[in-house]
Amino acid sequence: MSKKTAVFSNIKGDLSAGLVVFLIAVPLCLGIALASGAPLFSGMIAGIVGGLVVGFFSGSHLSVSGPAAGLTAIVLSAITTLGNFETFLLAVVLAGAFQLVLGFVKAGTVANYFPSNVITGMLTAIGIIIILKQIPHAFGYDADTISDMAFIQTDGENSFTALLSTLNHIQFGAVIITIVSIAILLYWNKIPKAGVVPAPLVAVLAGVGINQLFISSGSVLGLEQSHLVTLPVAATFNDFFGQFTLPNFGELANSKVWVVAATIAVVASIETLLNLEATDKLDPMKRYSSPNRELKAQGIGNMVSGLIGGIPVTSVIVRSSANINSGGRTKLSTMIHGGLLLVCTALIPVLLNKIPYATLAAVLLVTGYKLCKPSVFKKMFEKGKYQWIPFAVTVVVIVFTDLLIGVSVGLGVSVLFLLWGNMKSPYFFHKEKYRTGDLIRLELAQEVSFLNKANILLTLDKLPENSTVVIDASRTAYIDQDVLEIIREFTQIKAPQNKIKVVLKGFKEAYKINNTDHVFMESPEKEKPVSVVTNGTHKDLLKELSAN
Repeated sequence: MSKKTAVFSNIKGDLSAGLVVFLIAVPLCLGIALASGAPLFSGMIAGIVGGLVVGFFSGSHLSVSGPAAGLTAIVLSAITTLGNFETFLLAVVLAGAFQLVLGFVKAGTVANYFPSNVITGMLTAIGIIIILKQIPHAFGYDADTISDMAFIQTDGENSFTALLSTLNHIQFGAVIITIVSIAILLYWNKIPKAGVVPAPLVAVLAGVGINQLFISSGSVLGLEQSHLVTLPVAATFNDFFGQFTLPNFGELANSKVWVVAATIAVVASIETLLNLEATDKLDPMKRYSSPNRELKAQGIGNMVSGLIGGIPVTSVIVRSSANINSGGRTKLSTMIHGGLLLVCTALIPVLLNKIPYATLAAVLLVTGYKLCKPSVFKKMFEKGKYQWIPFAVTVVVIVFTDLLIGVSVGLGVSVLFLLWGNMKSPYFFHKEKYRTGDLIRLELAQEVSFLNKANILLTLDKLPENSTVVIDASRTAYIDQDVLEIIREFTQIKAPQNKIKVVLKGFKEAYKINNTDHVFMESPEKEKPVSVVTNGTHKDLLKELSAN
């Protein structure tokens, strides 16, 4: 169960974070729409819907939704296959309906089977990709869109050849703006009382100011519009509303529409669940977001986006991590970012078009470094080969291909390691009833892998209030890090909330979990004999608890 946080409990931090995410989202929304072969305005619609609609219905406090780079190839192919954008919008609406159904049938529980080493690998790879992709923009080489996250770029370059090409296209004005922006991001908050104004906002204003100074002085350092954000400008409100497009419902009988809708629903749902779990791992408050509720929120969001002319949305990790790093702590920040997208798209697009890509690249470079800093690699290496190798494989494959392929390969490697170590029953449990409450013993098996994660998580979540649970690891030779994290979270957070007494027994020093069996209460008088169930599952536990 997630800890509830009041929406207005962190107004200052959420305002700051929402502003930062908004500034990052503008070029991302435009770039993804461009790469998808869709109207630029459709990307802005998706960003607005992701912030306001998905943000409102989502149970996540920190996840930011919007158009995703991972869907660009699917969207581009779908628009071509279906023949026009209006028919494609119908597929987006249907995809949202599919996601809504997936949420109601609780398909989101598949997220419990993603091992933490693969999720950490995904985050690290994204950090590396952000750095590789933003270095050219930091030097003023803006041949590709700032949102292009694929290894093979839309301009024909790849992540590494683009770095070499940058040497021939250096814009010294962009370099100066990047250096100043990074310095502000790193040192602004160290100035007394300067933290009242968020560092990313100062960096963006400084970037705009420096470039305008170059231009007004006639300097060759001034950046042309091709190096600045480019947002569609509507002359009147009628022109603005004229950019919205309605889906073609006359194509409902077209089988191709349903195939495209199903494809978008599946891919968008997988990306959302991956990014949602990754965002929860970055959450400094260690809250848990319901994947089923998130699927429902995404479904509603895609239905709304398709109905008014927007491309598909998913939870997106780049904007989510920027949200966290900028001080966001509640869903207010993502809704603020959506509101700012709406207001600025309608009222002040000309001002946004003065923001250099270089200053946005600086913000993303700092965000990327925080995701893939050396300490992450060191920590994973210390956990041993069962964690390190799948992590490393995930990182490498994502960097050289894309997110879904990398995660799939990482999962495959994790399964191979699991089979190598022989998967066995996760635990045995038996229950004794005392006058003071239930005593439930969970005796962990010899091998407890990440595939047992969902089973153990559900079991612990179903324990009754005011009971006592003994988690006995005396027989185990190996416990996966995911399971250890679940036990730590249950002991420190969930158990106290439900007034459950936890007794830890037999955990090895390497697990870094303190045993508490030496303070265990003396056994009170029994009322019922012990009953034992092998191959424990949460369903067995529920039957056992309801039998008394």
